[in-house]
Amino acid sequence: MTPPITPTDKPLVQPRLDAGSGFPTLLRKELLRFWKVAFQTIAAPVVTALLYLLVFAQVLEGRLMVYGSIPYTQFLIPGLMMMSMLQNAFANPSSSLIQSRITGNLVFVLLPPLSHREIFSAYLIAAIARGLAVGLCVWLVALCFVSLPVAHPGWVVVFAVLACGIMGTLGIIAGLWSEKFDQLAVFQNFLIMPATFLSGVFYSIHTLPPFWQSVSHWNPIFYTIDGFRYGFFSASDVSPWHSLAVVTGVFAVLAFYALRLLASGYKLRT
Repeated sequence: MTPPITPTDKPLVQPRLDAGSGFPTLLRKELLRFWKVAFQTIAAPVVTALLYLLVFAQVLEGRLMVYGSIPYTQFLIPGLMMMSMLQNAFANPSSSLIQSRITGNLVFVLLPPLSHREIFSAYLIAAIARGLAVGLCVWLVALCFVSLPVAHPGWVVVFAVLACGIMGTLGIIAGLWSEKFDQLAVFQNFLIMPATFLSGVFYSIHTLPPFWQSVSHWNPIFYTIDGFRYGFFSASDVSPWHSLAVVTGVFAVLAFYALRLLASGYKLRT
């Protein structure tokens, strides 16, 4: 007679490897990564932008009008918002990848059944989320000092998302390429920072000599800031549609390149 099967005799049910995707888990990990230290990743950039606002507003408020009728302090706030969003959107995936490589836990991203598109999307969405969170906080704090109505909310959202997408994608590329923090600093100090400060954050390019105006038109960051300002003031240095075309094209090129790197396992599986 066959003895009855006890609970301990039941066969173990093995989990199916194809039951789902690791994308939600990776995305949650990247979101929590900056949210758990929000005092450093969100509050600190807001304080930095506020210091810029206080200094420049104290020096130039009442002495300078931009686009003919816009007070300088109002003009400055969208630039500071975009500068903060760009820097933090870049920092999120780049610092995550370089830290994972140095600490050796990058293997836990490579082992699950994650496609290169899922890895790219998780890092990119988290970068956009951090950039938008910082930009929103800068705007809310700036409203304590000066009113800043939004003329075209749609343009504001579109350029904010695309700008964070560009920097998030560039952060992924930098994180894949860099093997130590010194190499990552090359991107931050010799590419991100100069391109941001020379893109019209603190000025309209129409105040520049013709040569430097031409140079500014080759800077894609200029178009993110100019289009973003149009959403607030209905005024800009170039057409918002032209800015949108440039920003979309730059994002598409960088995204294609980043996906190719992830698909090939560049510096990940070798």
